[in-house]
Amino acid sequence: MEFINLKKQYELLRPNLSVRVDEIMAGAHFIGGPEVGELEERLADYVGRSHCLGCGNGTEALQLAYMAYGIGAGDAVFCPAMTFIASVEPAVMLGATPVFCDIEPDTFNLSPSSLVEQIEIVEREGKLRPRAVVAVDFLGNPARFDEISKICADHGLLLIEDAAQGTGASYKGSRCGSFGDIACTSFFPSKPLGCYGDGGAVFTDDNEIAGLIASLKVHGKGSSKYDNVRVGMNSRLDTIQAAVLLAKMDLLDTEMDKRQEVAARYWKAFEGKIQTPRITEDSTSSFAQFVLIAESEEQRDHVVASMKKVGVPSLVYYPKPLHQMKAFGGHVVQSFPNAEHYARCNFGIPFSPYITEEEQDEVVSAVLAAL
Repeated sequence: MEFINLKKQYELLRPNLSVRVDEIMAGAHFIGGPEVGELEERLADYVGRSHCLGCGNGTEALQLAYMAYGIGAGDAVFCPAMTFIASVEPAVMLGATPVFCDIEPDTFNLSPSSLVEQIEIVEREGKLRPRAVVAVDFLGNPARFDEISKICADHGLLLIEDAAQGTGASYKGSRCGSFGDIACTSFFPSKPLGCYGDGGAVFTDDNEIAGLIASLKVHGKGSSKYDNVRVGMNSRLDTIQAAVLLAKMDLLDTEMDKRQEVAARYWKAFEGKIQTPRITEDSTSSFAQFVLIAESEEQRDHVVASMKKVGVPSLVYYPKPLHQMKAFGGHVVQSFPNAEHYARCNFGIPFSPYITEEEQDEVVSAVLAAL
């Protein structure tokens, strides 16, 4: 059974997208075409930032941010224990040390109290320089940026917003991507604003940082790509993917409204029966995924197996917290119970602005029958 029917979206995109792609093919401007600049301007205006710089993918967007601020050996980067590895992986590749924090048990986002605790531990030990916090809009739910921003200011830390799942979401009237010193997003196909391949972007209000990232993402270019003034990387957003995203932006607000309607139906159906996500106060989630939390790993596995038997898909987002990853085994000295409980008990259910009410009813029936 196909719940997430991208064909429905493509039928809406086809007229606009076909014209754009035909123009790109005719002009053979596949890298750095005018559509890339148009998308960057439009996204900067949508998010509320001075600069948007497209790049190869969301991981590289974060890498560019870490590189631009000189994150490296001896630096501590604070990160929620429950997120995708890309949130902190580029910092580790540059030599920094990840310092994990627990999440809140209901919003699944970085816990401000745990963040303070981990910062104070690093400060007391004196082995690392506290440098940056990466706050993730987890599953599209905005982090607590007022509290986290104050913590960063109090401790002199850079704040990076990982808005890979947050495009279209908002916190206290401002859109995700507009928070922190710098923000990064992903256009992976499953994201709320996704292209038909890989893509990403960096958002900043700092003219100097924007210029530095523009250089870094094209091999550290100076006046041209053959005038290399620093060591950089190759991270460019393809013109065709920019065209896809421009066409999808025309649908974004309508899709966000529909996502709220779908979430509201799920909340009502599951109220009092199983834990549903709680959205951060004064916020709107983009609902990149809609995740339920079972009482135990055994109950989660039973529900997932029962759903599969009746043809209703599910997927775990994510099955292991970062502090338990082999890749980070040398950096962890404690456990984070909320992140661990989430990993054991979460399962995502079919969610899309194009899921029908009948399909939602099938999902609900499958879950409730298993419970």
